[in-house]
Amino acid sequence: MKNNKIKSPFFVINPKSFLDRKTSLEMARHANDIAKNYEIDVLFTAPFTELADIVRDCPNLIVTAQHVDDIQPGDAMGKTSIDSLAQVGVKAVVLNHANHPLSTSALTNTIQHAKEKGIQTIVCADSVLEAKAIAILQPDVVLAEPTELIGKEQISSRNYVTSTIQAIKTVNQNVLIEQGAGIRTEKDVKELMDLGADGVGVTSGIVKANNPLDMMEKMIRTVAKFKNGGK
Repeated sequence: MKNNKIKSPFFVINPKSFLDRKTSLEMARHANDIAKNYEIDVLFTAPFTELADIVRDCPNLIVTAQHVDDIQPGDAMGKTSIDSLAQVGVKAVVLNHANHPLSTSALTNTIQHAKEKGIQTIVCADSVLEAKAIAILQPDVVLAEPTELIGKEQISSRNYVTSTIQAIKTVNQNVLIEQGAGIRTEKDVKELMDLGADGVGVTSGIVKANNPLDMMEKMIRTVAKFKNGGK
């Protein structure tokens, strides 16, 4: 498994809870082969119960948890710590998704704890202002996606994409910027990369496609072409 930082351009597969355990692992294994073939950093998110299996079978993926709690190991019931993720080999975690909003203090604590354990953080932001504020907290990636477009069939407007990128870079030149929401085709992927995104993240565009594995490969191939200057 690669231990280096996420590199631009990258691609994130985020099946959320759409897939059963078997299908999730099959998709992860296919993504693992594609990531190796195209030499692209591919992040694959999964529910807690599937993470260890994907880590075991998919050394070419950056296996990513969909959430983690702001706790230390100890007297906490029904919560998951950064330490637990590190122990099973998880390399990244998504924070502050619309389904799991976090306070500024929780984000600050969790980002710092993750750094200490070698886990990279992808922090979600809704508005341009929130994206700028989150970038100050020094995550590895800011995921900019308007909440109202999550799961829809419309990608973020060109103005939103360029405005979030500009705002984030004014406060943190080192953070990577992922764009998400509404991505349905490889053309959407190319448009967002052309506008300056370091990476894109996709859920419905893959899991609801007629052929999810084929669509996933088309999208990753598009990122690989972008990496190679369109060749």
